Amino acid sequence: MTPSFLQLAAGLDDIAQQGLYRSRRVIESPQCINLKVDGRTIVNFCSNDYLGLANHPDVVSAFKAGADQYGVGSGSAHLICGHSAAHHALEEELAEFTGRDRALLFSTGYMANIGVISALLGRGDAVFEDRLNHASLLDGGLLSGARFKRFAHADAADLGVNMEKTLGRKLVVTDGVFSMDGDFAPLDELVVVAKEHNAWLMVDDAHGLGVIGERGGGILEHYGLGQQEVPVLMGTLGKGLGTFGAFVAGSELLIETLIQKARTYIYTTAMPAAVAEATRASLKIAIAESWRRDRLKNLSERFSVGAGQLGLQVMPSLSAIQPILIGDSQNAVDISNALLNAGFLVSAIRPPTVPQGSARLRVTFSALHEEQHVDRLLDALAKITVGCK
Repeated sequence: MTPSFLQLAAGLDDIAQQGLYRSRRVIESPQCINLKVDGRTIVNFCSNDYLGLANHPDVVSAFKAGADQYGVGSGSAHLICGHSAAHHALEEELAEFTGRDRALLFSTGYMANIGVISALLGRGDAVFEDRLNHASLLDGGLLSGARFKRFAHADAADLGVNMEKTLGRKLVVTDGVFSMDGDFAPLDELVVVAKEHNAWLMVDDAHGLGVIGERGGGILEHYGLGQQEVPVLMGTLGKGLGTFGAFVAGSELLIETLIQKARTYIYTTAMPAAVAEATRASLKIAIAESWRRDRLKNLSERFSVGAGQLGLQVMPSLSAIQPILIGDSQNAVDISNALLNAGFLVSAIRPPTVPQGSARLRVTFSALHEEQHVDRLLDALAKITVGCK
């Protein structure tokens, strides 16, 4: 092994000693409440398939029909010959769903966030990001070449201070529902500050769309905000809608600008048209079946109350993401492994995904969970955490 690669080995050893080493599990079954891992059936509490649509029979049938009609590959980028009628129809339906002029599909949420921020900003401009924003938003800000400033988590007053005396175009960027904490961005306050400083506001609502609001309109529906207040909305298709990909929705001018300037849109192959057809089916289900959102709310509240009664430090969250703060990374890993041995898949989230000293168990719920699943998980946590204190 060359000396340079020996340095890589030392780096991996250091990661492992800090309790931060990550490894993959091979799933042998469809995404659902019960997963098959290493020949065992376990209860899944770490998926973002919030509405339980990833393996819904109507969605699977739409995917199969789409593959029969369009094949399995799109063949090219959207701007060459990869933009199918299925893509176009989905974009129109997403625009209507979000109450916006137009929507534009991206292959992933990461690519959407990087593409949008880089298309809107450059040198001489400024981007302002919540300190706990998703990595894709932070990377998008850094790659844009704009002045990069972070404000205190969910703190509109600190945002305002950071925006004083800033020249050039200004973009405020925030998650809608924070993926590791489960809390909501204070969009009502951020809208006011952005307007005062003549800034655009961009919201990544990956964990809110389909899940939050009576119609599943996400964090913007929760606050009653529209395109004028929040001109840039990003949403993913692989969470609440259960498929794959992402989109950006906004004005005609915004979407045309992204088509011309977003490099992660221009220079990548379009998602398979069959995925677009599957998403069209899942979107219809997500809108129509509000019971899925009602069940999510009830299950999350049941867990939060029960975990609090056990003396666990549940972070304040009104979403399907219910994190339990552990603190020490190795302790979080040990509890996660003990839960796996007891038949429950719960991820241990550690730095750098979360700040140092705030490792946690990230418990997420699906509309397909039942109350007995919640109660069994609480019973397991009660036995395991006593031994880990």
